[in-house]
Amino acid sequence: MDSEKLEYLRKCMKEVLSDSRYRHVIGVEEVCHDLALIYGVDVESACIAGILHDCAKYMTGDDMIRECVEHGIEISKIERKLPHMLLHSKVGAVYAREKYGINDEDILNAIEFHTTGRPGMSKLERILFVADYIEPNRKDSIPRLNEIRETVYRDLDEGFIKILENKLAYLNQNEYLIDPRTEETYKYYVNK
Repeated sequence: MDSEKLEYLRKCMKEVLSDSRYRHVIGVEEVCHDLALIYGVDVESACIAGILHDCAKYMTGDDMIRECVEHGIEISKIERKLPHMLLHSKVGAVYAREKYGINDEDILNAIEFHTTGRPGMSKLERILFVADYIEPNRKDSIPRLNEIRETVYRDLDEGFIKILENKLAYLNQNEYLIDPRTEETYKYYVNK
């Protein structure tokens, strides 16, 4: 594993992210590392995805929209309404490639879909998705969080589905807009 590369990426994130966001990124990296070992995924790739998954989170929603337009990235109506929540992953994948030299498509896809998910995700993509949700700095006020954490370390896909259920329930209960990709992802994995 290239520890210098990982240290460089951590340093870059420390410079652009708030302290709390940086702690989150490091927590996600740690969980990605552990899950990669358990589920037979390249550990360095998992760590890179964890470190960089929120690399565009410091930007404003308007800046993210502007970046998407400049890079020819399609923006849905929901993404336009919730750019900070939904576009940081798309812009993050672009930044991972352009600013941090990541060319591995699996890592870039993991970053791009870590918020909404998508049908047919690779194991690395699912690892980043769950690590983002269960990392140690997450509030225990998230319903079923400890149960989900235990499940993820026993069965990645079962934990992944539970996270999707939790996300959809939360969004529905609070009458938030739901990205259709999240619903499609849930249906895909429940019926798989």
